[in-house]
Amino acid sequence: MSTPKQATEQRQASLVEAALALAAQRSPADVTTADLAQAVGITQGAVFRHFESKAAIWLAVMDTVHDNLLARLRTAADAQQQPLKALRAVFMAHVDFVVEQPGVPRVIFQELQHPEDTPLKARVERLMQDYRSLITGLLQQALAARQLAPVTDLQAAAVLFIGSVQGLVMQSLISGKVAAIRPLAPAVFDLFEQAIAARRPRPRRTQETTA
Repeated sequence: MSTPKQATEQRQASLVEAALALAAQRSPADVTTADLAQAVGITQGAVFRHFESKAAIWLAVMDTVHDNLLARLRTAADAQQQPLKALRAVFMAHVDFVVEQPGVPRVIFQELQHPEDTPLKARVERLMQDYRSLITGLLQQALAARQLAPVTDLQAAAVLFIGSVQGLVMQSLISGKVAAIRPLAPAVFDLFEQAIAARRPRPRRTQETTA
């Protein structure tokens, strides 16, 4: 039998999962604790036995997203021997994550639109900082391995990488067809790689002499 602590952790995880599922269908701001209670099969009052407020639920959602996404991206990167291949793997892993969890970008984009600082916005910004650090680190490795053009601006390259992913995600949210970004992702990364990759010297043509 599970302990009361384990039961609470399981219920919290269920509420987090329900929040992300509902966010995929509607604006996260419109998701109520009554909606969450119904989704997991408990009373609305029971929700507050596991979280002190609705805001606390969304903080838990973002903490879960942070841990799961970064772990997945690092695993994808670590499976590759070369930095550029690791960057490609991270790009594809991020796209797959969004396809599986379309509620995540809705939560992130909505929170970043708020002009005021909030605890949830701080969590979103921390995720973005850690994500950028991962990408910048891989770019630094690629530069050291001479896989990038020597004059590559790593900060600009990181912005281009992140913007490419965000562009795909935004298009998917506009069209309502999240899975459609999967077949587009490889070509988008190819363009990114062409912009930053070291140019291989062309072999010199030898002049043939004729007798």
